[in-house]
Amino acid sequence: MKNAATEISVEELIKPENNLEIALLKDRELKNGLFWGTPRFGHPEGQVIYHIREVLDNVQALDVDKQTREQLRVITIVHDSFKYMEDKISFPRDWSKHHGKYARKFLEKYTDDKHLLELVELHDEAYYCWRLSVLKNDPKSGRHRMNSLITRLNGNMQMFYLFFKCDTMTGDKNQAPLKWFEDSINNIEIVDLVR
Repeated sequence: MKNAATEISVEELIKPENNLEIALLKDRELKNGLFWGTPRFGHPEGQVIYHIREVLDNVQALDVDKQTREQLRVITIVHDSFKYMEDKISFPRDWSKHHGKYARKFLEKYTDDKHLLELVELHDEAYYCWRLSVLKNDPKSGRHRMNSLITRLNGNMQMFYLFFKCDTMTGDKNQAPLKWFEDSINNIEIVDLVR
């Protein structure tokens, strides 16, 4: 795979499948973030666009209906494309400046689907719930945050889980949050990626 941003076409790598995906990939606001990033833990691929490609490959490996697949692809294309804008310096963290919030605001130009917008904004929440519960040894706060997530997703937990699985099973990401989520959340159907 080519590494230099100048050597690769976004469309060639992402392979848009419908008019919405084509429009998203042509939008300068989204394109600004696709080539952001350097190799780091969890993301040895470096630039966001290569992570998106990995997640799209995982979406392809799911046995899901056409509409679910289309929605997962939109979430994938947008979810991390605004990491370059995120405030990681402020302490305590300003959650209004999380890349998921920026991604949601961007996607609002293209859809008013509340479920899709919530999924984009909240895509990292299971990881944060796991961190609170396990790494910070604060299961009460972790449960509270998870309950807030469940409430906001309003019955859309299976779709959230499908994206979380596709996103987590990339690079050299820690798989413990995914295992914890699968063991902790009722009413989701555990799936495997079919290769």
